[in-house]
Amino acid sequence: MLKKFVDSLPIMKTMRPAGCLHGVPYFEVTMKQTFQKLHRDLPPTKVWGYNGQYPGPTFHVWKHQPIHVLWKNELPDRHFLPIDTTVHGAEKNQPEVRTVVHLHGGVTPDTSDGYPEAWFTRHFKKVGPYFSHRMYTYPNHQDAANLWYHDHAMGITRLNIYAGLSGMYIVHDENEVRLNLPCGPFDLPLIIQDRSFREDGSLYYPSRPNQPETAPTPSVIPDFYGDTILVNGKVWPYLNVEPRKYRFRILNGSNARFYRFSLSNGAPLIQIGTDQGLLETPVRVPSLVLAPAERADVIIDFSTCYGKTIILENDFESKDGKADPETTGTIMQFRVNQRLSRTDHSSIPGWLAPVPRFTHVDRTRTLKLNMRKDSYGRNIHLLDDRLWSDPVTEVPKLGQTEVWRIVNGTEAIHPIHLHLVRFQILDRQPFDVDVYKQEGRTVFTGPRVPPDWNERGWKDTVRSRPGEVTRIIMKFGPYPGLFVWHCHILEHEDYEMMRPYYIRT
Repeated sequence: MLKKFVDSLPIMKTMRPAGCLHGVPYFEVTMKQTFQKLHRDLPPTKVWGYNGQYPGPTFHVWKHQPIHVLWKNELPDRHFLPIDTTVHGAEKNQPEVRTVVHLHGGVTPDTSDGYPEAWFTRHFKKVGPYFSHRMYTYPNHQDAANLWYHDHAMGITRLNIYAGLSGMYIVHDENEVRLNLPCGPFDLPLIIQDRSFREDGSLYYPSRPNQPETAPTPSVIPDFYGDTILVNGKVWPYLNVEPRKYRFRILNGSNARFYRFSLSNGAPLIQIGTDQGLLETPVRVPSLVLAPAERADVIIDFSTCYGKTIILENDFESKDGKADPETTGTIMQFRVNQRLSRTDHSSIPGWLAPVPRFTHVDRTRTLKLNMRKDSYGRNIHLLDDRLWSDPVTEVPKLGQTEVWRIVNGTEAIHPIHLHLVRFQILDRQPFDVDVYKQEGRTVFTGPRVPPDWNERGWKDTVRSRPGEVTRIIMKFGPYPGLFVWHCHILEHEDYEMMRPYYIRT
């Protein structure tokens, strides 16, 4: 097993503009194959990275200040991970390597949203049926928030992200600056992902599931769990810190793994933000659950810990049991061994940002999460029992507010993500799954439970738990057009648990 805490935590470079177009900063970002040392004792690993780096450089942008980005694909023509050509969008007649970039959480027109069928190949030689613009525009008309960018190509998203195509995109605003939170070198993104390695350092991704035996080779697997944790592209790193407050912008960038983070010294995490920005007030949490694609903005106070080492741990319990403390139960190490470089004048204010509640609803939709077998005997996870290729059924009107009741009749937690919109979680309510499956009726077995205090901010990804109806509320806009909603377990998303939705004017 690889030794822990021998590499220091990398800090991703900041993305720099190539110039200006009509007064708007313009970026060029190239996807390249490279070899990168992910652990001291591993040979360099083949990865795909934005600007040849895994994770990609971090965008720092300001509210109301738009940018243009030209995403360029200079990847090889052949994939180094196993492609299942029975998956819709990844058939043998499609180019093996296709990419399209989605700014996750971005309030973006549909032409710049990274629609899964708007893919493009190396040097734009071939493009998908929905490809329209080489140049993307991100208006950034949104509050300070921790977003991320990643690949979203139809049928191979799980492989492209696993290969390394992800990075942080941080929106700043004046309100956040006024709060006097930890900043500069004391404000760090943490992209947490799990991977598995072969002895030669190469990434291991299974070519087929153990069951059913009738599955083709290669085959999509139900979900991927690596046995090694990486933070910012390093295996089990350490970070030397000063005895002061630090701000960490945490992203669960894993394919399928959920985490419940806590500190080994029992100190609380002070959560100040969710996916889409700041909470109204800080919430002290003893532990913090994040599903794939969820983000949490937290402050850790090391001021009384000089000379100590603290481990960021994971004890999420899945149906396979608890994370192994020797492997996936450990995330990274903080070494409080640095002298104060300057006095810590940062603060944790009692009030952060308004999160106004919705006052009216134009429509309520009920949408179920379900499962069925395919012709090979594999499980397909579905949204409302529909395939990607079925006609669009969710057609909200621009500017209208809807409540979506997500009825999870499966045995899995599904992190449901909607493109374009931010939403609030209203509540979750348990129901009788057996009655639901036999008769189609929703018989509740308990009261509506409001979201946890640290979920009461703006979200774009919600954990829909099995045997519960999860209600979310959102206003559709500010742009009309074609977007998607999907489960963010990447293996589910790639194999039919994704649907288009259309905002009409």
